[in-house]
Amino acid sequence: MTAASNQDTVFIRDLEVRAIIGIEDWERKKLQPILIDLDMACDARRAAEEDDIAQAVNYRSVAKAAEKLTIDGAFQLVETLAERLAAMVRTEFGVSWVRVRVRKPGAVRFSREVGVEIERGSRGSAA
Repeated sequence: MTAASNQDTVFIRDLEVRAIIGIEDWERKKLQPILIDLDMACDARRAAEEDDIAQAVNYRSVAKAAEKLTIDGAFQLVETLAERLAAMVRTEFGVSWVRVRVRKPGAVRFSREVGVEIERGSRGSAA
């Protein structure tokens, strides 16, 4: 077997969290839906071979941590939330690369959603 590879991806799509986010006064008083997508580099071979969650990126744990960070943060900018999510996933879950997309449905009139997408780290390196 070759050296560990981070070419596999564990993902979470459309994680909906209701939280305070935004810069306008009304946004600071009202919970808003925030949609989060996460793509996380991993090497899924060992988890698959052993059929062991301890060897995998546990997407349930990641989702719970992302929800808590989003609610507790009460961020003004989606960019800040995305950066904090990326840092948390990389640090707490040992992920070398992450793509984070944060979306605010209905934030701009005549738009389905607005948001930001960032990538942090690199696939071929250790966290």
